[in-house]
Amino acid sequence: MEYIAFDCHKRYTFVSVEDAQGRVLNETRIEHERGALAGFLAERAGGSPVAVETVGNWYWIVDEVEQAGMVPKLVDARKAKLMMAGASKTDRLDCHGLNRLQRSGTLPAVWIPSAPLRDFRDLPRTRMMFTQHMTRLKNRIHAEFAKYGTAADGASDLFGKRGRLLLDERLKSVPPHTRFSIERLFEQLDLVGQQIQLFERRIKETLSETVEWKLLQTLPGVGTILATVILAEVGEIKRFPCAAQYASYAGTTPRVSSSGDKTHYGRLRLDINHYLKWAYMEAANSVSRNQRSLCYRHVGRLYQRVRYRRGHQKAVGAVARHLAEATYWVLTKGEPYSDPENSKKVLSTEG
Repeated sequence: MEYIAFDCHKRYTFVSVEDAQGRVLNETRIEHERGALAGFLAERAGGSPVAVETVGNWYWIVDEVEQAGMVPKLVDARKAKLMMAGASKTDRLDCHGLNRLQRSGTLPAVWIPSAPLRDFRDLPRTRMMFTQHMTRLKNRIHAEFAKYGTAADGASDLFGKRGRLLLDERLKSVPPHTRFSIERLFEQLDLVGQQIQLFERRIKETLSETVEWKLLQTLPGVGTILATVILAEVGEIKRFPCAAQYASYAGTTPRVSSSGDKTHYGRLRLDINHYLKWAYMEAANSVSRNQRSLCYRHVGRLYQRVRYRRGHQKAVGAVARHLAEATYWVLTKGEPYSDPENSKKVLSTEG
């Protein structure tokens, strides 16, 4: 068996091929053009593992590895570098380190979603980018009005129909150049809103309403869009051995520093799936905004309890972690979400 490692860059990939004893059989630099990597691999032993770091352009590289009849191994680059722990760093040394980890069976590989799933993920991810841009535009408009003390009141949603009428009326009282700027911001806001609607329509046309998609919508605060994001990012729930590991992957578990009798919980981790983290934080914020209707549910009581002791942000994080762990059990058991048993006992006692 041969072991192959790719050190990928934007315009080229350095390749190293070694045998089972660690002897180098071939090393070369391949310029990036479609078919070049597959052509090189076609001359090697079929079925060989190929280590590919998780760089931004790994999609097409994995495609070519699979086309050549090889087995792609997508590498967690951060963990791999910690395990290699070399004093020097070059493309050649990186490839040798990856092949060494492959031979020892300790390569930190991550799950590779299927090509159709990779393609579909671009829809909710790009929609999320547009919603973030919409938020920035709204914040900018708020700031422009606030400069002259003309913020509009009297509408729950300042960017709804009633709110826009109020803002248009207030627009007359700001200076001309600021008025021009705000009008252009409103035009961009409307355009972004139209783009979001196009993405939502395409997602609805593409996504089949599976059992898992419907089960996810039984989670408090999770609707059709968040269920779509979660389902697309989870892929196969069986790849996670427990709910705690899935919650960590989703970015809802804080860092822990414990020594002796002292334990400190820090910020949420960074090496996580940021799209899942966004989805669960959005759902948790929805729970916090709808306390009146959720005050007797477990998530509502959890939010209130943590908020009383630690504040709003910590409470939202606690709810997000509960929803992530609940997702694991909902998808694993194939059952709708229900409040935990201990929460039901408290509710029956209070009732």
